[in-house]
Amino acid sequence: MPRYVLLFGPPGAGKGTQAQILSAEFGLPQVASGDLFRDNLKRMTPLGQLARQYMDKGELVPDDVTVGMIRDRLSWPDAKPGALLDGFPRTPPQAQALDGLLAEFDGQVNCVLFMKVRERILLERLSSRWVCRGPQQHVYNIITNPPQVPGRCDQDGAELYQRDDDKVEVQAKRIRVFMDQTAPLIEFYAARGVLVEIDGERSVAEVTAQVRAAVAERG
Repeated sequence: MPRYVLLFGPPGAGKGTQAQILSAEFGLPQVASGDLFRDNLKRMTPLGQLARQYMDKGELVPDDVTVGMIRDRLSWPDAKPGALLDGFPRTPPQAQALDGLLAEFDGQVNCVLFMKVRERILLERLSSRWVCRGPQQHVYNIITNPPQVPGRCDQDGAELYQRDDDKVEVQAKRIRVFMDQTAPLIEFYAARGVLVEIDGERSVAEVTAQVRAAVAERG
């Protein structure tokens, strides 16, 4: 039976780092809704073209289009053992749609990891993030992972800059939106007994230990 793990967390919680570790350790591909959109749009798949029609009109892409992209991705051979879902669902109706989709693959949501971090810590992390202008766009944090030479990438020497959406006022709004949208979903999965709160303020190794134990226990 396939194993499906959901990973939730506000911007700056460290989801990306833990997703890579989880994916490698448990052999589950990371299925991120944002990546799926970009891939389908780039390849101009039928679903990508359909999504583009809504986007060009400034409308939200319907849930069934997103679900269709996830369905296609879960049908790939590497997703036969299951998948790590990142970025979807965002609302209880989407969670119910996901239930129906996973049932098509004889699976269900086994574990929901909610990485909990206080807003003050999130803003500190996010406002400290700088990105390399080089093609690889290496990411640095001037507090936890500073470059050896201030303002320069260790890998290729390119200039580091701060994205507009990494500035405090923008990130504060993103965090509020995330919490407003996600709170009902957290309650949805808590009621099912599959939600595990992860203390995202600990070190990467300590967070990984929590995540590993939660997935192993509910797998």
